[in-house]
Amino acid sequence: LPSMQTSGSKPCSCPSFKLREVASMYFTMIAVFLVILVVALQGSAPRGSDFPYKVPLDPQGLLELSWNVSYPKQAVHFQLLIRDLQFGLLFGMSDRGEFENADLAVLWSDGHNSYFGDAWSDAQGQLHMDSQQDYQLLGARKAPEGLYLLFRRAFSTCDPKDYLIEDGTVHLIYGILEKPVHSLQAINISAIHRGLQRVQLLKPNITIPELPSDMKTMEITAPDIVIPSQETTYWCYMAELPHGFPKHHIIMYEPVITAGNEALVHHMEVFQCAAEFDSFPHYNGPCDSKMKPERLNYCRHVLAAWAMGAQAFYYPEEAGLAFGGPGSSRYLRLEVHYHNPLMFKGRRDSSGIRLYYTATLRRHDAGIMELGLVYTPVMAIPPGEGAFVLTGYCTDKCTQLALPAAGIRIFASQLHTHLAGRKVVTVLSRDGQEQQVVNSDGHYSPHFQEIRMLKEVVSVFPGDELITTCTYNTEDRSRATVGGFGILEEMCVNYVHYYPQTQLELCKSAVDPGYLHRYFNLVNRFNDEEVCTCPQVSVTQQFYSIPWNTFNRDVLKSLYSFAPISMHCNKSSAVRFPGEWEKQPLPTITKRLREPVPHCQPALGPQPAAPVPLDLGELRRD
Repeated sequence: LPSMQTSGSKPCSCPSFKLREVASMYFTMIAVFLVILVVALQGSAPRGSDFPYKVPLDPQGLLELSWNVSYPKQAVHFQLLIRDLQFGLLFGMSDRGEFENADLAVLWSDGHNSYFGDAWSDAQGQLHMDSQQDYQLLGARKAPEGLYLLFRRAFSTCDPKDYLIEDGTVHLIYGILEKPVHSLQAINISAIHRGLQRVQLLKPNITIPELPSDMKTMEITAPDIVIPSQETTYWCYMAELPHGFPKHHIIMYEPVITAGNEALVHHMEVFQCAAEFDSFPHYNGPCDSKMKPERLNYCRHVLAAWAMGAQAFYYPEEAGLAFGGPGSSRYLRLEVHYHNPLMFKGRRDSSGIRLYYTATLRRHDAGIMELGLVYTPVMAIPPGEGAFVLTGYCTDKCTQLALPAAGIRIFASQLHTHLAGRKVVTVLSRDGQEQQVVNSDGHYSPHFQEIRMLKEVVSVFPGDELITTCTYNTEDRSRATVGGFGILEEMCVNYVHYYPQTQLELCKSAVDPGYLHRYFNLVNRFNDEEVCTCPQVSVTQQFYSIPWNTFNRDVLKSLYSFAPISMHCNKSSAVRFPGEWEKQPLPTITKRLREPVPHCQPALGPQPAAPVPLDLGELRRD
């Protein structure tokens, strides 16, 4: 409080107040303000159309999150529907879905009084009120379906305790308070019902192209299957196009989710089978079943991919994805990933993907190109690594040969690794200078893969380079992880969607095998002949036999950073373009992109580290 009289000034002629009276007036004003705030919070909730993105947080669908993104204001507005409010909940974000070192919005109640506040958890999981309240409560409303909470959060707050909301995957966490709590610090996060949900929060702000009048739809859906009562199931179903189905363009697709299963259908993909086979067997069952015909492994060409939280996918108005007609297989494989941690039994499902297509072909066929690393064991990650980096190259020599003079336009991207993948980024380089990021995911999860429309189309010209870098974590592994197709082997891929389609289907690299053989010989000399480098021993076995001391790790990292590469500049038939592709020099980068500096919104006046009271009435257990 300001002093009532400054030193050396004349006595104030205002009525004098005792400090106790002033304090009483001050806290009365605060109380009145909070009452006004609480009343304001009981207003009507925004319309559903104000929140175009929606995802269930928990497997039962008791918590439903909707949100919108304001790029001009650099903020996300959340609407959280709590269908069965008990004594509050935690909602927040963390690096990979942990409840330690998390950034949280917390609603809690002692049964009589309810509060909302911005909090954070430390490395032990203890909750603390944040000194900077950046989850800003905008409203709360009770409705027949439950309690709606509305709050706002800036992308970047420059608060070291806050999560930086970026492009790519965000791991959302939630916890349900089933007992009354008397303070934030009294919440024991290890003892509450909790979980995680992955989403892409920052959706691109894309103008939806006009759809043609002759547009038709086709649904590729599971045939009323019973979802197995196990946590994870990949279900495969074979479908086929009609005989004589002519060439069409897919111009859009969207999910079809059986009502009531929104929290169980995790992601879905539709693959087209290889055209060299005249027929494929019918199959409807788990993808990992021994009964699954081997030939289904030749259905790998992605037509559509959806993950929880994604909306409809639109092709640019100049392009469509061709299917049907000569040289195109009639056979399609639907793959649905069910996530059923509560082991529900007897749930029937007919989910899938609805394709929108047209016989009026657009100007360009869209294409899909693979960037990154070749699937080969010569690219390996030692065990016990927290952040091991591997890089795959699409070189200037390949793009010079394979791309048209006018270039191509990349409009969407699907990043892919197996279980050890943590980060993936593809950068466009021209004349040795990095130009722009094509796609990046700093919180990548192999359990959440979707085709993402880019915020802006990326133009790639002959002579450009596309460099894809993956970061891996093998701290839970005791032997080397090699590249390959197995789930415990690794990949580093970016499937870029572009137009106009070219013959170039795969532009990837791997370290030169001869240089890797030199590496094995070197470590063998330094490790008393422990590593077998005999010709008949596979590369995988040689990696398995290496004692992973600091020297052997550092030399391998160094090898990958300077050794020549074997380039795969391949046509769709898996045949390389003509040219010399072995022992190619690594691209030289003379100028790198600057790391983006988070832009922080100016604080809206002082935000005291105090929770906001909410008038939710008496809360009790059922």
